Amino acid sequence: MAQNHNPACRICRREGKKLFLKGDRCTGPKCSFEHRGYGPGMHGRNRRGKVSEYGHQLREKQKIRESYGMLERQFHRFFTEAQRQKGVTGETLMSMLESRLDNVIYRIGFASSRRQARQLVRHRHFLVNDRIVDIPSYVLKPNDRIRVKDRSKKVAVIHDAMQKTRDAKGMPNLQLDKARMEGVFLTVPNRAEIPFDANEQLVVELYSR
Repeated sequence: MAQNHNPACRICRREGKKLFLKGDRCTGPKCSFEHRGYGPGMHGRNRRGKVSEYGHQLREKQKIRESYGMLERQFHRFFTEAQRQKGVTGETLMSMLESRLDNVIYRIGFASSRRQARQLVRHRHFLVNDRIVDIPSYVLKPNDRIRVKDRSKKVAVIHDAMQKTRDAKGMPNLQLDKARMEGVFLTVPNRAEIPFDANEQLVVELYSR
């Protein structure tokens, strides 16, 4: 299975924005972005010239893709599917990305980052509608129920993440029962409900070139 092994902190520095790819580390004193907010590489400190329209579109696409931990081919496949559906393509794309199992595991509070969520899913720690699903890109449907497998309820990283979670990170389309270690994907979120600062229209313009 193809994976993105790029260093998380380097990705944030390249995009010029903290993307919270490493969970708690990103909010603590060890976050390298706080100490080295300039770009990576030997020329990272140099001021860059004016960025072209294409450059803005590319950086926005890369920011969204890296935040959700996807490789280019997979991200483009999601975009193509969003184009086929009714509605605004960019907003549909964001709703589809938010419906991925690894993202919902992170949003609902079973993992401290999407990277950690992907690893936990691959290690078969979660059930969807009482069936094990080990595909991070699995797209959930409304009213799908996600719960921690009985044998996995003592996994330390899941407990650590849940101790810091109160209400499924403010997502109105998610419902969390901490006592039973399970949640419900109530509906596909609309763009206004997604707490992600991005201009997805630039991605549409990039792929429309």
